[in-house]
Order: sequence, then structure tokens, then C-alpha cells
Amino acid sequence: MSTTEKYVHSLKQIKEAEDRAQKAIDEQKKRVSEEFHNFEGSTTKAIAATKTDGEKLLESSIEQSKKIAATETAKIIEDANNKSKTISARIDAQTVHEIIDILLKEV
Repeated sequence: MSTTEKYVHSLKQIKEAEDRAQKAIDEQKKRVSEEFHNFEGSTTKAIAATKTDGEKLLESSIEQSKKIAATETAKIIEDANNKSKTISARIDAQTVHEIIDILLKEV
């Protein structure tokens, strides 16, 4: 084999090695791109699910707060009704003030 043939043969080997390396790089790039796309999709789904869960929790908390407020309001009204039955027919300023305090208590 002459020097020229050895040189051409070496160039072919170098070119083949470069082609294999480029193919490996392209395959890795494709895998990373697919993994990123999958990660992005799963992240988007997780964010949407978390948002939905948060909204449901908020709605539940609001409903629970409304129920608690309604119960407390009913207790306050019942207490005011019971106290109003014991008040004499003549209502003075002090009594009116106490009734208002009872009605506005914890509102």
C-alpha cells in the first residue's frame, strides 16, 4: 500500500468516525428533546391538576366558613331572642345598647 493510499484510507476512517460521532450526537439530541417534551407535558398536567385541587380546596374552605358563620349567627340570634323575652316592656338606653352588642357580637 502506497503512502497516498494509506493517507486516503486514514481520511476515510476519520470521516467514518466523524459520521458515527455525529449520528450518536443526533440520537442523543433527539432523546433529550423527547425527554424535555415529555417533562414539559407532565409538568403542565401537574400544574393544571394542582390548580384544580387548589380551587376545590378554596371552594370547600369558603363553604365551611359560610356554614360556621351561619351557625354562629343562628346562635347569636337565638341568644338575643331568649334575652329579649326576659326584658321588661320598658326598654331603656342601656338595654338597647346590650341588645345591639349581642347582635353585633362576633360578626
